Amino acid sequence: SQIIDYTNIKRPPVITTQPESVTVFSVEDLVMSCEATGNPPPMLVSKHTHTSTQTEKHCLCKSENYQGKYVCYASNELGTAVSNEAILKTDVPPTQQKERKVHMKSEQGNSIVLKCNPPQSSMKPIIHWMDRGLHHIELSQRVVSGKDGNLYFAHLTAEDSKDDYTCNVQYLATRTILAKEPITLTVTPSNSVVRNKRPQMMRPTGSHSTYHALKGQTLELECIVQGLPTPDVSWLRKDGELSESRTVKDMFDRRLLFSNISETDGGEYQCRANNSQGKVTHTYTVIVEAAPYWTKEPVSQLYAPGETVKLDCQADGIPPPMISWTINGIPISETDEDSRRTLTASGSLILNDVTFGDTAIYQCRASNKHGTILTNTNVYVIELPPQILTEDGNTYTFTEGQKALLECETFGSPKPKVICGTTSSLLADPRVNPLTNGGLEIYNVTHSDEGFYTCAVQNTNLSVSAELEVLNRTVIVSPPQALKVQPGTTAIFTCLAIVDPKLGSPLIQWRKDGLKLFESHIDEKYTFEGPDLIITNVEPYDEGIYTCEVITRNVYVSDASFFFAFCIFPSLLDSVSPEYVVEFEDQDLKEIGWEELTRVSENKVHARLSLWPYMSYRFRVIAINEVGKSDSSKPSEIHNTLAEAPDRNPEDVRSESTNPNTLVIAWQEMEKHDFSGPDFKYKVMWRKVVGSGPNWHIDYTTAPPFTVSDVGNFSAFEIKVQAVNEKGEGPEPDPVIGYSGEDSPLEPPVDVGVELINSSTIKVTWAAVDRESVRGHLLGYKIYLVRLGSRAHHQGRRATEPESPVVLETGANEEKKVISSLTPYSHYTLVMTVFNSKGEGPASEIRRVTLMFPGPPMSLMLDSPSETEMTLHWTPPDQPNGVLIGYLLQYQQSEHHLHGSDDSPMQVVTIDDSAVTHLTLRSLDRHSHYRFYLRGRTAAGDGEPIMQDGATVLDGVPPSNISLSVGENSVNLSWVAKKRHRNVSFQIHYLNKNDGSKWKKTEKVNSSQSFYQLQGLAPGSHYRLRFTYRVTEVQPSFATQGWFIGVVSAIVLLLLILLILCFIKRSKGGKYSVKDKEEGPMDSEARPMKDETFGEYRFVI
Repeated sequence: SQIIDYTNIKRPPVITTQPESVTVFSVEDLVMSCEATGNPPPMLVSKHTHTSTQTEKHCLCKSENYQGKYVCYASNELGTAVSNEAILKTDVPPTQQKERKVHMKSEQGNSIVLKCNPPQSSMKPIIHWMDRGLHHIELSQRVVSGKDGNLYFAHLTAEDSKDDYTCNVQYLATRTILAKEPITLTVTPSNSVVRNKRPQMMRPTGSHSTYHALKGQTLELECIVQGLPTPDVSWLRKDGELSESRTVKDMFDRRLLFSNISETDGGEYQCRANNSQGKVTHTYTVIVEAAPYWTKEPVSQLYAPGETVKLDCQADGIPPPMISWTINGIPISETDEDSRRTLTASGSLILNDVTFGDTAIYQCRASNKHGTILTNTNVYVIELPPQILTEDGNTYTFTEGQKALLECETFGSPKPKVICGTTSSLLADPRVNPLTNGGLEIYNVTHSDEGFYTCAVQNTNLSVSAELEVLNRTVIVSPPQALKVQPGTTAIFTCLAIVDPKLGSPLIQWRKDGLKLFESHIDEKYTFEGPDLIITNVEPYDEGIYTCEVITRNVYVSDASFFFAFCIFPSLLDSVSPEYVVEFEDQDLKEIGWEELTRVSENKVHARLSLWPYMSYRFRVIAINEVGKSDSSKPSEIHNTLAEAPDRNPEDVRSESTNPNTLVIAWQEMEKHDFSGPDFKYKVMWRKVVGSGPNWHIDYTTAPPFTVSDVGNFSAFEIKVQAVNEKGEGPEPDPVIGYSGEDSPLEPPVDVGVELINSSTIKVTWAAVDRESVRGHLLGYKIYLVRLGSRAHHQGRRATEPESPVVLETGANEEKKVISSLTPYSHYTLVMTVFNSKGEGPASEIRRVTLMFPGPPMSLMLDSPSETEMTLHWTPPDQPNGVLIGYLLQYQQSEHHLHGSDDSPMQVVTIDDSAVTHLTLRSLDRHSHYRFYLRGRTAAGDGEPIMQDGATVLDGVPPSNISLSVGENSVNLSWVAKKRHRNVSFQIHYLNKNDGSKWKKTEKVNSSQSFYQLQGLAPGSHYRLRFTYRVTEVQPSFATQGWFIGVVSAIVLLLLILLILCFIKRSKGGKYSVKDKEEGPMDSEARPMKDETFGEYRFVI
């Protein structure tokens, strides 16, 4: 076969040393290393936005005026490899700044912050607070150094007065330490007794902050608080268990450090600061994102012309990265279009039917907002003769039943095709599996598979051969048998096995109850002789399960045997078909007496007894037949059973926690005979269900219950109780779920909102409470509503005392509640609480609810200018309860003027100008009645409506049934205008018969007014009245033609005169009906030519 010298094959460039990002502090030259290998040696080019340099070894980049991103390109005739981006930054070394002396003064007990203000630099400084003697300021829970370099005092003491608080700023990169100007702090005694103060946040401020971190970086959360006495700080994870393995607490628990942070660390954390005066919390939302990282990288490979190349490139990150490709550093979009190239949606690049010209280095880039990663993949299209790299003449040895693997590694381009076979042709066998790399797998190998196998490259004379050798399986043909022996004798176990001679002599490993046995050289207790295990002077503690294991060079086989012992009893009485009862007496509980242990049939005079370990027994036997019982035998000697590990655990394990912050684990106490050994106790194990990991908390006790303190309120725990004695532990118990004790809820509902629906209904909304703060089973929420008074209180008048609160309960999963039947135009206060079985938590912030919707408009009058129009006149509400922004008019057609029809649609008109007091509706049905609702509108909503029924006018008809009410110098006239006969103008003529004066007349009166007062009359006088009217003119129609109006008016007038003559009575005072006052036909001279007179009256003032 032809041998190729692969050392001279051309190789594409590979970058072996990537340039790294640096920050420099001087203008001297900086070498950014970029090294590569290849054949021929590659040329290196560094590219920058301003310039580029070339070298055969590395890129030389001068720092002055060359800030920016650099990329190194390594090229030879097979392609161009691209390095990662390296960023060059320049910075000025931090220098000492001239500062003023700082003098600070504060009272004892106050908190204070001494500021460091380190110089701005790209380097992270290390802060040391010292005195002028270069002694570190002693830090404690009360005095801590913040991440910002400042020195924080939770509260001041007299000893804090110093004139040399010096902030020393250290920069490791420039090996610089800058000492700031010393600060003088004077603590003055308080004029009064120093009062304790509840905790307050100093850094960070507020109640919530958000931190963004990149996967793999370090994140530090800080919690600096003030207060007197000095608050204690604790950390917890609100959405799980705080991992002690992934976090470190520093600076007296004021900092929580995450090193190498990962996505699982994202979530909500809380710092809690407590002292005797109260507590404060701060919540931190940690959002972990990730720069791109590879999940699948394409592989560099040799290809032959005509093959299809698929370069799989997949990356992940937060947010997910975008995948892009370049060829020799040039984006694919900028190269000539080639139909043989395909980009898949998953980011893979496929090259079909490659040619020598496709030899190149392909770069896959993955980018998101946190960075870019790049990988170079060599596609080398070349033809190389095949080679077999596996040695010839290998021997492979396997045992029957194993999977045999025969290797055949090849190399070449195109990839060599391998054929395998034996000295005789391979038959089709499902156990045989040719591998793509040239190897051959044979499953469940047998002796028939032994022989020589060849691996050959198709269409060449290249081949290698290998021998497969199959050995006999090691089999235990005679396992150790169960033995029954008397104490003091010798027991022999035998373990015979068949072993393939080629494996040599096997090793037999004996075990008792799973533990290895070793030969005893002192007392010769255990002796190993060939296949035998010899146990001398057998004692009760030798009982157990013995196993033998036969171990050869590549075979491991085991089998098991059981060893039993039993007691033999002599015959007690001769009887026909007796039955024997074996009884025992517990020597530690003699007061219980003898108890039956087992029964034995008549043809046996011995019994095997199952006894409890670690007990003192005496035995006796009683014979029983049809006649009755015999006397008992003499009790045996006291027999003490050996101690063993417990074989059971306590039952009914549960939580009986009632008190807050405690977990009470209870169980059913075990009987003494189940202790099985000395030093019996219960192993109690517990761990939190959420985020606890594999570690259990463990403690021991001798009796239930077991109380665990400081476990948090109402936390779910896995709990287990295991029986333990000196010999070991009982079986592994299954965990059960229990909860620590409930406490009243810790926090009130948040985001409580009130939405006004109408003047007597509101909708209350809130955010679901943090279940952890409930500290128990959430039973629901309570809403307390207290009515303070009506709108009179709002107007400044004296209000009534607050009413008793109305309490409404909601379900645990509700987040809104509609409350109706409230008193309109009233003030309420609203608070909410969370409750569980322990009680209620703190109340939410007081929300004041004012049901101050506008009152109804004071009046609503209807005018009908035509048979299809209606004009509404109104006056604004007397109680707007806010600033009017307009009106809402609703009207509905109805067939009956007293009852609206639900079937007719409701029309809605919105009026956005509060100054508008009238509105004309057109295109109404002249045959229908309408019902109108008018409401005032404010920013709070729509108020109560005023309602009026009406219809359009057909003919103007003057009012009838006019009533008079006489006063001292006036008379009040009132009437009722019919729905379809309104808007008639008329005048009142009046004559004083006592003074001989002429007739006088009033201004025009509209029949829609329903009321008129005639004033200026002389007391004690006798008056006559006349009423004349003129019909309001309307647009011409059949109902408004002159002849039609005249006919209708005449008919109406005649009917009216007849009614007046029949029903009116006369009267001289009080309230008079028109039919009482009509005197007779009116004087004709009093009638205007175009007016109609419809009544004449007289009265006395």
